[in-house]
Amino acid sequence: MSSAVPSTPPWNVQRLPRADGSVFLVTGGNAGIGYFVAEQLSATGATVVLGSRNPAKAEDAAASIRARIAGARVRTVRLDLADLSSLRTVAESLEVERLDAVVHNAGVALDDPPREETGDGHELMFGTNHLGHFALTRWLMPLLSAAPAARVVSMGSFAAKSERLDLDDLQSRKDYRPKRTYGRSKLAQMYFGVELDRRLRAAGSTVASVVVHPGGALDSLTPSRPPIHVRTTGARLSAVPAALLVQGKHAGAWPAVRAVLDPVVLGGQLWGPRAFGLRGEPRREPMWNHLTDSSAAARLWDASCDLTGVDPSAVPGTVPG
Repeated sequence: MSSAVPSTPPWNVQRLPRADGSVFLVTGGNAGIGYFVAEQLSATGATVVLGSRNPAKAEDAAASIRARIAGARVRTVRLDLADLSSLRTVAESLEVERLDAVVHNAGVALDDPPREETGDGHELMFGTNHLGHFALTRWLMPLLSAAPAARVVSMGSFAAKSERLDLDDLQSRKDYRPKRTYGRSKLAQMYFGVELDRRLRAAGSTVASVVVHPGGALDSLTPSRPPIHVRTTGARLSAVPAALLVQGKHAGAWPAVRAVLDPVVLGGQLWGPRAFGLRGEPRREPMWNHLTDSSAAARLWDASCDLTGVDPSAVPGTVPG
């Protein structure tokens, strides 16, 4: 009688696979969803590097992770996505021979006008959320290519689902509305993740690019991690009705964590929360229709090369000139 072949156990957000020896970089790992991505990845035995423009906040986050996870291998690196020239040195400052994954999570959102610009003259949200990660990926690519099967995980947003890019006004000079500009900046980041995977496949690279989004993730539903985040009793009680539809930022981290760790996840896929894309355990979901527009993605890629100074002819896996 033949024995049954054991099936792959279902994904369990509370019981992550080990990743000893791996090195993961999380941009914006000092707060919000990025902090919980870093905390959860640290529980796997991997070395987790928190990329942050604020060294003090990054050290607070690292201390919080160490206090919760015995033996956590976590450290910090200064990373300012709004300063493109500073990104050239990030790969070297990591002081590693390879990078098994980078989670492009960091971002800014402006609730009120006026429009702001980075030091490079780019609209702040587009420049940080998209252009910074676009340029950073090219500088990290040699380290990613040195890993057996590295992943670039781009953290999109449910807010991008209802937006469309204006390729003639990427910097929101003609039409600046904070929520719309934020949604479009995250949409650009998601387009980048999809287009990057196309180019990696064409180049025969071992690196894969995956796009994720956290669904609806609220501070009021997020467990406290003082001094990173403190949830008051009032905030917790007032958020009870919202918990039927959305979740906390600890759960918003789940799709990115799965995209880093699960061999079932493949490049070019989109992962988000199970229930209506807003809450629950991570699952693969159909690629949003507008993200399948390869022409728009290619145009955005070319524009991003121009705006960042990245060599458009550089093949994924090489350092740009």
